[in-house]
Amino acid sequence: QTRAGQRTRFKAFVVVGDSNGHVGLGVKCAKEVATAIRGAIILAKLSIVPVRRGYWGNKIGQPHTVPCKVTGKCGSVTVRMVPAPRGSGIVAARVPKKVLQFAGIDDVFTSSRGSTKTLGNFVKI
Repeated sequence: QTRAGQRTRFKAFVVVGDSNGHVGLGVKCAKEVATAIRGAIILAKLSIVPVRRGYWGNKIGQPHTVPCKVTGKCGSVTVRMVPAPRGSGIVAARVPKKVLQFAGIDDVFTSSRGSTKTLGNFVKI
């Protein structure tokens, strides 16, 4: 905030992953869009974490879903993930669907509660 008005800033959320059990999230705020994206990519690559994957029924082939029912909470947003049978696909909203794809999870049922419009909290889970 300045005397002339508000100072515009851009916030970038970047998700990186290898679709094989690793995913990272980077958040960067800057005066220019390109600078924010560039910084968020660097932070996302530095914050890569392993993702546990499991099976729904029999243990044939590669792990394809989450290993058990799991719940995550950030702010008012709560997301519940339930293992799904092979071929179900990712049943989720647009934002968590991308994160789960980057993590290498192929089949999962999700349920989200709270103010999912706040992208920062929704993507952090």
